[in-house]
Amino acid sequence: MDIIPEHIVWEILSRMKKTNDRNAVSLVCKRLFYLDNAQRQCIKVGCGMDPADEALTCLCIRFQNLSKVEITYSGWMSKLGKQLDDKGLLILAKHCPLLSDLSLSYCTFITDVGLRYLASSSKLSSLRLNFTPRITGCGILSLVVGCKNLSRLHLIRCLNVSSVEWLEYLGKLGTLEDLSIKNCRAIGEGDLIKLGHGWQKLRRLQFEVDANYRYMKVYDRLSVDRWQKQHVPCENMLELSLVNCIISPGRGLACVLTKCKNLQKIHLDMCVGVRDFDIICLSERSSDLKSVSFRVPSDFSLPSLVNNPLRLTDESLKALAQNCSKLESVRISFSDGEFPSSSSFTLSGILCLINKCPVRQLALDHVYSFNDVGMEALCAAEYLETLELVRCQEISDEGLQLVSQFPRLCILRLSKCLGISDDGLKPLIGSLKLDFLAIEDCPQISERGVQGAAKSVSFRQDLSWMY
Repeated sequence: MDIIPEHIVWEILSRMKKTNDRNAVSLVCKRLFYLDNAQRQCIKVGCGMDPADEALTCLCIRFQNLSKVEITYSGWMSKLGKQLDDKGLLILAKHCPLLSDLSLSYCTFITDVGLRYLASSSKLSSLRLNFTPRITGCGILSLVVGCKNLSRLHLIRCLNVSSVEWLEYLGKLGTLEDLSIKNCRAIGEGDLIKLGHGWQKLRRLQFEVDANYRYMKVYDRLSVDRWQKQHVPCENMLELSLVNCIISPGRGLACVLTKCKNLQKIHLDMCVGVRDFDIICLSERSSDLKSVSFRVPSDFSLPSLVNNPLRLTDESLKALAQNCSKLESVRISFSDGEFPSSSSFTLSGILCLINKCPVRQLALDHVYSFNDVGMEALCAAEYLETLELVRCQEISDEGLQLVSQFPRLCILRLSKCLGISDDGLKPLIGSLKLDFLAIEDCPQISERGVQGAAKSVSFRQDLSWMY
C-alpha cells in the first residue's frame, strides 16, 4: 500500500459507498485509516451509540470533515442505552464546523435548547426532523435566525410545532428552496401564506395533513383575506405535493395551483376541493410538466362529492394532454372502497392522455374503468416503458395477452388483479420481451406460471387482503 500514489488511494476510497466496506478498509493499515478519516463526510448513527455523548464526540474528532450527519433512534428501547439529548447537538455544533446537512429521527430527548445550540452552525443548509416531539416552533425559530443559509427544511410528525413565526422569518430571509411539512397537526394550509415573498425562491413544496385531523384545522378570517389579496409568486416551483388538504376555490393552496409557471411534477393525494379549473389553469401555465399523480376519493369514500363540481373529471386529463407535451409519468388511483368511481376519470380521459403525450410510465390503482379495451389501446403507445396495474379488476387474460404487442414495454407490475391468470402470461413465456415482471397477490397467477415470462421475475403471494 505504501507505493500506491495517494491520489489513487483517495479515488479508490471515494468509490466505496457502503459504510461497512469503508469501515473494513480502514482497518487494513494506518494509511487507509487516516485517509478514510480525512475523506469521510457523512455518518449515520443511533441506537448503537452508548454512552451517546462520548461516542458522538469520538466520531466527530475522528472524522473532522463531516458535512452530513443522520441520527435515528427508530426501534429504540431503554435497554439500548440513553438517547442523544441536547448536549449531543452542542457536540455537533462545536466539533463539526463543516456541518451542512442534519437529520434527526425519533430523537425524543432533544428539545428547543438543542436547536439553539445548532444555531451557531453557520454552514447548516439542510435540516430534517422526523418525530421529535419535544421541539416547538420557538426552537425552530431560534435555529433559522442563526442559520442564514438554510435552504431545505423537512418537518415530519413534529406534533408540538404550533407557532409559525419561523416560517415568516424564512420568507423574509429568502433562502428556502425545499419545504416539507407532513402530519404536523398544528400547522394548517392557511399558515403557508406566512412564507410571503419566500414563495419566490421555493422550488419544492410537500404539504401533508394528518388524515385524522384533516377537518379540524380551519381558516381564520385574516388568513383567508391574506391568501386572496397577497400575490403568491410561484414562478420557480418545480415540484408540488399535497396530501389530505382541503383546497377551497380562490383561496389557500388553490392560489398556488393556478400560479405555478414552471412546475415539472405534481402529486395530489386525497385533496378535497380541487377543481378542473385548477388543473386546466395549471396545464396552461406549466407546459413543461413531466409527472402527474392523482389519488382521488371514490364515490363511496366521500359520498357528498358525487355530482359535486369540486372534483376532477376527464376535462383535467384532456387539458393536460393538450397543453403538456412533455408529460412522461402518469399515476392515477382511487381511494380504497368496495365500489368504483364513475363520476371522475374514465377510460376516455386516460387514453386521451396516453395518445397525445410521450408517457413512459403509467400506473393505475383501483381504476375500474380501465379494461381490455384500454389494454388494446396501449398497443399503440409507442413511448410506454413501464406499466403498473393495481386492483384493476376489469382486465382479463385476453387483455393481458396484448402486453406482448406493446412496442417498448420493458417493466410490468401487476398487483391484486382478480381477472388475470397464468394464461394471460403465456405469450410472454420465452419471448424475453420484458426486462422485469413483478406479480404480487394475484390469486389466479402461480409462481410456476411466471417462470420465463421476463428476464427478471419477482413473485409474491399474500391473499389476506381479500378477506
